[in-house]
Amino acid sequence: MSKGDELATIAVYSLKGGVGKTTFAVNLAWVSAKKSARRTLLWDLDPQAAATWMLSANAKGRDEAQAIFSKDVDVESLIRPSTVEGIDLIAADTSLRGLDRLFFELGKKKRLAKLIEGLSKRYDRIILDCPPGLTETSEQVLRAADIVIVPVIPSPLSQRALGEVARYLVQRGDGHSPILPVYSMVDRRRSLHRTATEENPAWPAVPMASAVEQMAARRKPIGEFAPASPAAKQFAFLWQAIERRLAKR
Repeated sequence: MSKGDELATIAVYSLKGGVGKTTFAVNLAWVSAKKSARRTLLWDLDPQAAATWMLSANAKGRDEAQAIFSKDVDVESLIRPSTVEGIDLIAADTSLRGLDRLFFELGKKKRLAKLIEGLSKRYDRIILDCPPGLTETSEQVLRAADIVIVPVIPSPLSQRALGEVARYLVQRGDGHSPILPVYSMVDRRRSLHRTATEENPAWPAVPMASAVEQMAARRKPIGEFAPASPAAKQFAFLWQAIERRLAKR
């Protein structure tokens, strides 16, 4: 087995909210399962539970998501099939609002990484939809991930947030997973967006598109209903870039 075929954890993370994080997580999970034929788990760690709402087959939440991180709960007991064949889901719920405090009280900096390690025989790719901010949860995520995808809206504030994440990782001084910034919600009619994308031409860029907006109404990844759309093609392109990075581990 090559390194690229071993279990890999891809975190979709941003210091800011509202940058399309869940859109990225859901669509990358779809490409992983459908295009790369990877055994894929989408783990929703955001108490807003947007990815869960979009792909959960069970409309009733049971406020059990935080229990995974306690000592007596088997992580596999909370894995459920999603509404998309080939993607399993660990759902989020409001109990995750207390996750930072729980991580602090546990005092185990690699609790999430240990849980993920236990899933290595069951999955090839685990996608983490992470809550925004620099918190105890983000500390766990950044230790557990093999690569961190950071959606960036082409604006000074969003790019500043990316810089803050990079500085934080450097200051930790204990090594960190590679960061792959990706432009999100790009509208090339706007001069600010054009300038930003021209300054970083190597960054993947997902356009502002009607297909992205339709995801919420359809509760499906773009590949399920608009596979030929520019946005779907960009997510496939991004996944290829991720797989190339993972193969170099």
